[in-house]
Amino acid sequence: MRAIYLMVALACYTAFFVSFVYLVGFLAGLDALPSHVDKGMVADTGTAALWDLGLISIFGIQHSVMARKGFKTAWTQFVPQPIERSLYCLAAALVLGLLYCFWHPIPAAIWEVSNPALRTLIWALFLGGFGIVFISTWLLNHFELFGLAQVWHNWRGTPAAAPQLQTPLFYKLVRHPIYFGFLIAFWATPSMTAGHLLLTVGMTIYLFIGIHYEERDLMDTFGKEYADYRQKVGKLIPGIGKS
Repeated sequence: MRAIYLMVALACYTAFFVSFVYLVGFLAGLDALPSHVDKGMVADTGTAALWDLGLISIFGIQHSVMARKGFKTAWTQFVPQPIERSLYCLAAALVLGLLYCFWHPIPAAIWEVSNPALRTLIWALFLGGFGIVFISTWLLNHFELFGLAQVWHNWRGTPAAAPQLQTPLFYKLVRHPIYFGFLIAFWATPSMTAGHLLLTVGMTIYLFIGIHYEERDLMDTFGKEYADYRQKVGKLIPGIGKS
């Protein structure tokens, strides 16, 4: 079974990595892709908005519910503990796949930046946002975050280390650099359409909801240590959102 768990984890990791890379192109509006934020299924504005809100809601529900301790406790009654995180990542990849397949663009222009230098700067911010996300996963434990460390410990028959509060690099500036990076990536576009704005606003709302529940879980795990960290470091912007 250990070998099967390892193969499952690698497959889930690959699926999530592909969905993450596709998200970069989806938001950037790469026409080489089958679909992107401004290319997809066609419907009138009202229908398109309902479809898109539904897809954003599914994404938010999956991420928020499956990440909670209560769900994990119930979920691991049916799935093996070593691949619980891997299956979470697979579910996230599938939900993103649904969004890519059934997204309905709303083409009305909200803003359009025409200055070449400013467009280049905005695209640099966009890529920088995703860079912050990717680097931040490695600053903590990339392989644990995406389920590979768990199956590796199971393979070797060694227990995982007790969770420790780590605050390297970006985490010394803000408590949630991954969310911060995503916010930059979603908002930094020189060509904002109504559909893109709907996705951006929806994901922004989800991110703040996700932060609320994640901080609650972190307080349960680390107690006073995390409370002290919250008093010293801002939530998403350095110096802002201390609590």
